[in-house]
Amino acid sequence: MYPSTASPRAIHRPFQRLAVVMGCAVLALALAACGSKQDAAPQQRPAPKVGVLTVALDSVQLSTELPGRLESSRVAEVRARVTGVVQKRVFAEGSDVKAGQVLYRIDAAPYEAALQSAQAQLAQAQAQQADARAKANRYKPLVAANAVSQQEYDAAIASEKATDAQVAAGKAAVRAARINLDYTTITAPISGRIGRSLVTEGALVSQAEATHLATIQQTDLLYLNISQSASEVLRLREALQSGAIERAGKGVAANVTVLLEDGSAYDQAARLLFTDLSVDPGTGQVSLRAEVPNPKGLLLPGMYVRARVHQAKLDNVVLLPQQAVTRGGAQGDQVTVVNADGSIAPRTVKVGPMRGQNWVILEGLQAGEQVMVDGFMKLMPGVSRVEAVPFDASTPQAAPKPADAAAATSAH
Repeated sequence: MYPSTASPRAIHRPFQRLAVVMGCAVLALALAACGSKQDAAPQQRPAPKVGVLTVALDSVQLSTELPGRLESSRVAEVRARVTGVVQKRVFAEGSDVKAGQVLYRIDAAPYEAALQSAQAQLAQAQAQQADARAKANRYKPLVAANAVSQQEYDAAIASEKATDAQVAAGKAAVRAARINLDYTTITAPISGRIGRSLVTEGALVSQAEATHLATIQQTDLLYLNISQSASEVLRLREALQSGAIERAGKGVAANVTVLLEDGSAYDQAARLLFTDLSVDPGTGQVSLRAEVPNPKGLLLPGMYVRARVHQAKLDNVVLLPQQAVTRGGAQGDQVTVVNADGSIAPRTVKVGPMRGQNWVILEGLQAGEQVMVDGFMKLMPGVSRVEAVPFDASTPQAAPKPADAAAATSAH
């Protein structure tokens, strides 16, 4: 090896060329990257799909449901009216009985004897009456001829009147004895269904304690007792008087549908009465009463049911699911309308009563408009257009709009 005679400048010149080449390569790569970013222009996000319902005007039959309990229209407690031993129970427990049908027989021997004694006393009084009357008749011409004194005649007349009173008392005693004898045969005071017997043969029943023997309930016509707030009752009466509520006929009360415990409707129409109203001072509730026909005996006293009072029909209204309506906002009740171009806009509406799970919209929407029902969570900031798809009520419902979540929660 011979020592190099090249200068330091000459030695470093190749390295400078290499650094320049590498720098140019890095610059080229950077420019290429920038060019690719500029070539990839920003793409607009696709419009989110939301579920909508097309507005269709319809007529809606409104109703008010109230809780109630059935009771018999007539209830009779069969009680003992004489004292004695029950000899026989004639009826079958749980059967239908007619008014006047024999139910029990009580030992009648003491009352037959009492009747005979009363009849004997009456006969004795009648004999005394005949004697006194004959004596008074004899004295009448004699006193005119001064054959007897006036005092003796007056005594005969008084004796006749006393015997008349004794005869009247005897007749009353006979009638009372016969009534007591009749009471030994206990009959049904009303027609209806009789329950279990509370006494058996051989039991001693008492007139003083009025022993309870059985209970008869008339079930072909039942009463439905309903509880409702006093303010709602006043509103209901005003609606009935103004004709806003259907009537069962001219001059009678409103039609009522009885809903059984399983939710099915009873096939007999009832009518609501507004008589004998009283407000409970403790709860502020009013007791209403409806008459329910029960010809087949399907309903039983004591059953809990619901009374659906039919109100007036509303025309040209819209039914919307609850999640489609934002209630209680600063601008009032609102819905979101999807226009034909996909743009969305809030719309203030007038909300009526509930019908099932839907709100009745009275004003604010036109037929053919599309109202957003599902997909509120997809409306992120900056989204101005959506893709409307028909709302499927069978799919799980989306949550309300985030901005209105609190108001929607309170409204629903």
